[in-house]
Amino acid sequence: MADKLKTKYAVDTSLFDALVEQASGTGNELAVAEPRALKQRLLTPDDADMLFLTDTLARRLTEGHGEVVFEAGVDNGTSLDLSDDDIKTVTATLTAAADRPLVNAFVQLLYDSGADDTQPEGKKHARAIVEKTKPVSNGAARIVSYLVRRRPQRIEDMLEVRVAVVGNVDAGKSTMLGVLTQGALDDGRGLARLALFKHKHEVDTGRTSSVGMEILGFNKVDGAAVRHTDIHRKVGWDAVCQRSSKIVTFLDLAGHEKYLKTTVYGMAGSAPDYVMLMVAANAGVVGMAKEHLGLALALGIPVFVVVTKIDMCPPHVLDATLKQLSRILRSSGCRKLPVAVSDRKSVVMAASRFVGQRVCPVFQVSNVTGEGVGLLQTFLNILPLASCSAASLMPKSPTPASPIASEDEAPLRYDINEIFAVPYVGTVVSGHLSSGSVRVGDMVWLGPDYNGNFVATQVRGIHRKRAEVECGYQGQSVSLALRKISRSQVRKGMVLLRKDDHEVPPTATCTFEAEVVVLYHSTTITSRYQAMLHCGPVRQTAQVLCIRPADTDESTDQTALDKQRNALRTGDRARVLFQFIRHPEYITLGSRLVFREGRTKGVGKVVRVLSASEERNVMKQVKNGTMVVDQRIDAVQAETIQLKTSDPAEPKARKVPTLS
Repeated sequence: MADKLKTKYAVDTSLFDALVEQASGTGNELAVAEPRALKQRLLTPDDADMLFLTDTLARRLTEGHGEVVFEAGVDNGTSLDLSDDDIKTVTATLTAAADRPLVNAFVQLLYDSGADDTQPEGKKHARAIVEKTKPVSNGAARIVSYLVRRRPQRIEDMLEVRVAVVGNVDAGKSTMLGVLTQGALDDGRGLARLALFKHKHEVDTGRTSSVGMEILGFNKVDGAAVRHTDIHRKVGWDAVCQRSSKIVTFLDLAGHEKYLKTTVYGMAGSAPDYVMLMVAANAGVVGMAKEHLGLALALGIPVFVVVTKIDMCPPHVLDATLKQLSRILRSSGCRKLPVAVSDRKSVVMAASRFVGQRVCPVFQVSNVTGEGVGLLQTFLNILPLASCSAASLMPKSPTPASPIASEDEAPLRYDINEIFAVPYVGTVVSGHLSSGSVRVGDMVWLGPDYNGNFVATQVRGIHRKRAEVECGYQGQSVSLALRKISRSQVRKGMVLLRKDDHEVPPTATCTFEAEVVVLYHSTTITSRYQAMLHCGPVRQTAQVLCIRPADTDESTDQTALDKQRNALRTGDRARVLFQFIRHPEYITLGSRLVFREGRTKGVGKVVRVLSASEERNVMKQVKNGTMVVDQRIDAVQAETIQLKTSDPAEPKARKVPTLS
């Protein structure tokens, strides 16, 4: 996947290399062998040139999942000597080729090295992080970068990037989103953030306590921003989607320490593609900002940094903040390469290297003066899809295609994050499509409930960004209306699985094994240790049953393992057997998890999921056959557990309590 991501948004010169090859006479008898043929084909194209450009654009857009960045200006190391009029002609040529029905895309000029950069924000303090890029000399080649993006015919085909906004309290997270999504600057007293708050106490305190969601669209004509609210009027999310070719979904998370559990759930359960770490210039990387950065690195989510409040921060304090940020990002725990984004050239280069390399773009913005906001908006526009999401499942043609064959799809998994009871509609769930696709009328399994059971239901309707659609694809956030399901039957952490993929109801589990690394713990972690465990949408307290060496195989004799049990300390790696305290959950192999209790935190990956019979056997073997916990093993097949004890006064057996 990393190779696909790296090639998707790497600067693409294959179009112009192919033109050179065709012009040099290799593989085409109509080509003319002139050294300036590439420039001539771009400036004075004939019908054959336009056909070649159209075919190449269509192929590259298919490989790039609907969008790609092209770079022009150099032919095998030789400058094309493009003038201002030539740039306009090249842009018109590419636009004409992109407008053809086979491509149906638009072309946006991102960067021209020969033009004056009208937004040189942040250059004053860029040296604190990375040396500034030297300006292009008169003899250097003139480089031009273009964004080509396909126009979606349906809302289902619209590209989407999910960005989680985190940072310490009072770092300006909600204010930044208010400026981006409303199009109006802040007054310095938090005016821009008022429209984002959900609760009255958030308005009173100015602090977010829940997981908020906002969108920013980019239109189908020239990539300009499309907002659902501005100073003139307010439009719905569905209208934004109708006009947009790409949507950036922001997850506004809490910054206060007492809401850390909500923030962790938002990052682990909402599956963001990127993390935008907000740092106040006058405060530095303090408090929860370090916790959020560590969580993003543990979950493997790419991070870019936005330094806010630069208008009110003295220069020496800003320099100290940037140096501190550079030191943290370059440390052995992060291993990132901070890159100061100060002009449009650095924006394009940072976006093209963001996913595949260790680059961490750093922006400097002011929500009051607007400095740096335009560069951040351009960066969000050209951010690549961080996962091979809907594009691999959506129709390849630019027009609506027939339904995709089910055998070509991955099994459906839909993670539920929110539940609503809508009048005259019924129960509506909101979540994220982890894999597969879902359509109106599909029969699905819903579960597990508190007893570990799954129930069959049908999808009545699908909404994406509050617009009605017929289907949803992998990587998208959609809301589903379920038939004959009450609000009390659904809880956060449940999943939806296609009934055709599972002939019998799926099984949930209470016990699983994971390979974990302890990031921090003040003392030691031993058996019977309890912590809050986050695994995708699952959030529940789990208990450690057994600790084994990291190189242990599942087939290793349990008797030998009993002699090897030890404690875990900071930095230790081991295979740990976890058991949920309350009720079973649907866990799959390879899922990433985070567990924390107070300041203790660790990360891991699920390597084994135990069945009901394996759970009973393992529980009898723990502690030489003595139970160490008294929670239910399997709610469906709960039975009497025999306890081995030498005291005849103790009861021989007892029932495991049933939770409801």
